[in-house]
Amino acid sequence: MPPAHPFDHSYLRDADDGDKLKEECGVFGVIGVADASNFVALGLHALQHRGQEAGGIVSYDPEANFQSARRFGYVRDNFTSEGVMKHLPGELAIGHVRYSTTGSKGQTAIRDVQPFFGEFAMGGAAIAHNGNITNANSLRRELIERGSIFQSSSDSECIIHLMARSLQRTIPERMEDALRRVEGAFSVVAMTRTKLIGVRDPLGVRPLVLGKVGDGWALSSETCALDIIGSEFVREIEPGEMVVITPKGVESHFPFRRQASRFCIFEHVYFSRPDSILGGRSVYETRESIGRELAKESPVEADLVCPVPDSGTPAAIGYSLESGIPYAMGIIRNQYMGRTFIEPTEQIRNMGVRLKLNVNRALIKGKRVILVDDSVVRGTTSRKIKEMILDAGAKEVHFRIASPPTAWPCFYGVDTPQREKLLAATMSEDEMRDHLAVDSLKFISLDGLYRAVGEAEGRKKDCPQYCDACFSGEYPVTPADQMEQGFQMKPAAE
Repeated sequence: MPPAHPFDHSYLRDADDGDKLKEECGVFGVIGVADASNFVALGLHALQHRGQEAGGIVSYDPEANFQSARRFGYVRDNFTSEGVMKHLPGELAIGHVRYSTTGSKGQTAIRDVQPFFGEFAMGGAAIAHNGNITNANSLRRELIERGSIFQSSSDSECIIHLMARSLQRTIPERMEDALRRVEGAFSVVAMTRTKLIGVRDPLGVRPLVLGKVGDGWALSSETCALDIIGSEFVREIEPGEMVVITPKGVESHFPFRRQASRFCIFEHVYFSRPDSILGGRSVYETRESIGRELAKESPVEADLVCPVPDSGTPAAIGYSLESGIPYAMGIIRNQYMGRTFIEPTEQIRNMGVRLKLNVNRALIKGKRVILVDDSVVRGTTSRKIKEMILDAGAKEVHFRIASPPTAWPCFYGVDTPQREKLLAATMSEDEMRDHLAVDSLKFISLDGLYRAVGEAEGRKKDCPQYCDACFSGEYPVTPADQMEQGFQMKPAAE
């Protein structure tokens, strides 16, 4: 059934962004600064690209105790009002923005909105989690059988219940104990009455960084959120590391067995903001390098290189610089799209991508156009964009994709369609070209992507340097819950 309004955010997500992979969430925390919740709200605003369905903030003040606010929608619409923020006092706060991957997918309930809070014998604690727990179903069953009462459908709530049942003395020790039971990906920002805590899983699948802000400290999913509050980037939290931060400073230790890092390579391609730093590398420069590598691997004669905004822009610039073909803004993004009062006629509902993107006709007419995009998931958006370009009078349309074919779902914190709905899972590259009805279609190779992110020798087949399961089907952590539901992993010899 269509929504009440064709411009409703949920409709637009299905019509357009539903054809893009979506990060589950972003996390942010601050300690040792006055009005910490205001800093957290600014940080979450900078991380809005990582989750737009809902957000929440928990703060602590000795007089007011723990206070929380959880809201649907954008940070700017909820955490900029004095009426909300004055109820979140204190020098310690954490926050979370989310998309739903586990839980009520696409139909977020307020009880699913993080941070989650628990009251323990030694005091309260709140937790915000970026990633996905791949054994959450079995943990949940076990906990319910032992008497736990769950309030949400989120996998992240398992961590709170595991902490409650731990026999360790302190909250950080209980968190360690809980996270040893957890499989999958987790970058966690948590807080007690006196401590800000950050943890990354042993593979370091999801990002987490440390910053210094005045006399205090900040934890964030990305460096761009440190920039917005004037925080100095100190370093990345290492895979398998736990930091416990107090006004006295940062204590670090490694509670998990050391493993080779498997950071999500798609953070470089799409998820992270281009003004962030990952692994000491500018995300923007990496994406430009991806475009250059793509131009080397898949050249084509054309008149213009045009990005599919906004995610394809740096790669398109790189492709243009390497190929010598002029770069042009052939597609313009409407930055101010939102709700309207237009009646939801069938014609309006079918506009889809045109609500967000429009072709620069004067530039495109009669030209051979290379369109550079970050990925092709289901192909629905790519087909609509191609039709728009041809309607504007383009002579030829060539797609160049700044990632390898997405043929496998992600189970580590990304909103991915089921495998049978992924175009690359059922079609070869040539079949996808014919399906999209374009003059040519080429993806960057997996080795080419690795070279672009700084691995000069490409991908090490025996021990890949990144998690690239969505491209290769090689999962660094077995998705136990999905296997239980019938998911079949790629045969080892394939």
